[in-house]
Amino acid sequence: MGKLNVNLCGIELSNPIIPASGTFGYGYEFAELYDINELGTFSFKGTTKDPRFGNPTPRIAECTAGMINAVGLQNPGVEKVITEELPKLKACFHKPVMANVSGFSVEDYAYTCAKLDKEEQVGWLEVNVSCPNVHGGGMSFGTQPEAAAEVTRAVKAVTTKPVIIKLSPNVTDIVSIAKACEDAGADGISLINTLLGMRINLRTRKPVIANKMGGFSGSAIFPVAVRMVYQVANAVKIPVVGMGGVSSAEDVIEMMLAGATAVEVGAANLVNPYICRDIVRDLPEVMAKYRINSLEEIIGGAK
Repeated sequence: MGKLNVNLCGIELSNPIIPASGTFGYGYEFAELYDINELGTFSFKGTTKDPRFGNPTPRIAECTAGMINAVGLQNPGVEKVITEELPKLKACFHKPVMANVSGFSVEDYAYTCAKLDKEEQVGWLEVNVSCPNVHGGGMSFGTQPEAAAEVTRAVKAVTTKPVIIKLSPNVTDIVSIAKACEDAGADGISLINTLLGMRINLRTRKPVIANKMGGFSGSAIFPVAVRMVYQVANAVKIPVVGMGGVSSAEDVIEMMLAGATAVEVGAANLVNPYICRDIVRDLPEVMAKYRINSLEEIIGGAK
């Protein structure tokens, strides 16, 4: 059987499959369905400094080959994540977990990351810079290289574990932002987050989602994700975690050929809760089909 293991920022994964933040909760819900230790790791629900109820409903709209969501980072806040969610997670998942962090100011990011950095279960900090900057006119931190770099430097100053910056695709030049994060000390880059989308109800003539617009995800965005992963992986020297519309072992191979060291699976978890387990189990057969002996050997293999 081919070798599935990869090394992500100095931590060995038994395979590259990672359920994406916001689609896998804190793990224990899925642990009732199968042994989630089959996964490489997973990125738990986006965590903020303070509790958040999220956006008003309706928050989800269906699309052809995808969905739009505007959940609004609903979570209990970092203190409760540490005292209530992580102990339950630890009982069912025995590998390092990826902590996904969001914030609305540089200070928010630093505070939350510093707290989670001290937790034994946390292996990586995945820092989502797609949040609106409350001190910067509401523009997302991830839309400007300087703002993304500022968050990166602030988080690196208060942490010891690998910091992976998760980038938004809703920009003109994602490469310049990735390079700014690398220059500021990021240990890895994670991309892509959701595209911005919208649906309108023909009967009411109003937007389907209360927030009007939301994050568009699902298999329809896969070619965009592959393109952006390829561009960034060829521009930086740090590992890239690829995601965006991944729903099969073949998609994983394609994403790794584009340059991803590990691959996150998002919206597909909401359609089939067993999808990540099934992809892990399908990988050896797909590797054999394409004469791949080791996944690490194909990273960035598309030239």
